[in-house]
Amino acid sequence: MDYIVPAATRIGHVHLKVADLERSLKFYRDLLGFREMQRYGNSAVFISAGGYHHHIGLNTWYSKDAPPAPVKIGGLFHTAILYPTRKDLAAILKRLVEAKYPLTGASDHGVSEALYLDDPDSNGVELYWDKPRTQWPIDGAGNLQMVTEALDLQNLLLELRVKS
Repeated sequence: MDYIVPAATRIGHVHLKVADLERSLKFYRDLLGFREMQRYGNSAVFISAGGYHHHIGLNTWYSKDAPPAPVKIGGLFHTAILYPTRKDLAAILKRLVEAKYPLTGASDHGVSEALYLDDPDSNGVELYWDKPRTQWPIDGAGNLQMVTEALDLQNLLLELRVKS
């Protein structure tokens, strides 16, 4: 293999098929806080964090009023949304709790802490922050040793009491 993707390469955006555009916007825009950047009639919307052209595209081109895709077929497992700090992750957790929006999981992966939930179309969503690399679990041979352990949600919420 002669080619390796450049280290600075990033995933730029995800474009999701949804059944109901306004229902999806209530989740991504109104609950998670993404900003609407551009709308294409009543069939597509681009949303972002921080004014980027779009991090998430939502469209009904092939999926208007369709049921959720079956779980046990090929396709997207989840969209992962990276928060800059642990305090930011705590803030969205508080928002989800206050909205009584159900989590499907919460994990400490050693390298990150993550909240899992489903959007209104049953698309998986991971909300997470990366721990500093100096805290990542490395074995004696220098290999990364990711784990999946329970995330202490009450401890995470304590971040909101810490002054920046």
